Amino acid sequence: MIKLLIVDDSALMRRQLKAIFMAEGDFQVEMARNGEEAVALNRTFAPDVITLDINMPQMDGLTALSLLMAERPVPVVMVSSLTDKGAIATLEALNLGAVDYIPKPGGTISLSISEVEAEIIAKVRSAAGARLKKSRGLAARIRGNLSVNQAARPTPQPAPLPMEDAATGDGLVIIGVSTGGPRTLEDILPLLPADFPWPVLVAQHMPPSFTRPFAERMDSLCALEVCELRRPMELRPGQIHIGRGGADIVVMRRAGKLMVTARPESAEMLWHPSVELMGRSVLQHCDPRQVIGVMLTGMGYDGAESFTEIKQRGGRTIAESEQSAVVFGMPAELIKRGGATVVLPMEKIAQQIIRWVSNC
Repeated sequence: MIKLLIVDDSALMRRQLKAIFMAEGDFQVEMARNGEEAVALNRTFAPDVITLDINMPQMDGLTALSLLMAERPVPVVMVSSLTDKGAIATLEALNLGAVDYIPKPGGTISLSISEVEAEIIAKVRSAAGARLKKSRGLAARIRGNLSVNQAARPTPQPAPLPMEDAATGDGLVIIGVSTGGPRTLEDILPLLPADFPWPVLVAQHMPPSFTRPFAERMDSLCALEVCELRRPMELRPGQIHIGRGGADIVVMRRAGKLMVTARPESAEMLWHPSVELMGRSVLQHCDPRQVIGVMLTGMGYDGAESFTEIKQRGGRTIAESEQSAVVFGMPAELIKRGGATVVLPMEKIAQQIIRWVSNC
């Protein structure tokens, strides 16, 4: 039996979510109307997983999340609106220790929760068994001292390592990531130095309104330029492209130049931006020996097939280890298929990428 605490100031949303999980048959559900009640129930009910709204009276979701993580850490799935403000607040929540998020398809009070019912169930189940990362910034957040209107502050990162005699060519790093990805990427990408000679493509499963704020946040943290992929662009050293939500990443060649663009979601793929489609296009237009594929935390198997082929055709791949992955789904699938050149914890991945590129 999974003990679930639903936290939302909307009585309608609480009822809808409770009905979804009670119908599953293996959830014990309690509900809270605001952050204060959530903190109290975290002590007495001791849930295995929490769904937490962001905008609530008395105590907002971000303040509550900080207290939950300080007192009794528990996997938390944020329930957020699909707005720029909601995206920024959600990214801060992930930085504070939340495992995942559920976008409200119809705004603050959703009348169409059935549209994402399967996704909600899958994410909550996955979060219940997730590995928690240490929360950041708890000392700076106390009751009432930070509202959801404040943007996330960049987290100080170690100095990037310099490159040594690295080749340029048509080398390319591609990264596939899902649940737990924003925090993990924040721990990896800022370690790539300003003179890193290969472009980087990131397929992070996210809705459309989230990827631009996420790219802007990463740009403030990284030595490399980070942008959301919205139009055809030449792949150049020193750039990290974050795939746009609601679209897929496709690599192509035009006039002999390696390009990347975003195209509408492919109905063939279950997740978007699709890691598998990105990998297939890379195989079509790049020398696999000049490709590094990195598979990070996430549920499912997106990208496992194409990344395995990259390795089989002379490329190199990294699978994040179970030791550090928030959800050991996508990396585990790559390992299972024999598609991982190395298996590494998150803190060693940037160093390995730099080492491989330096030796090319």
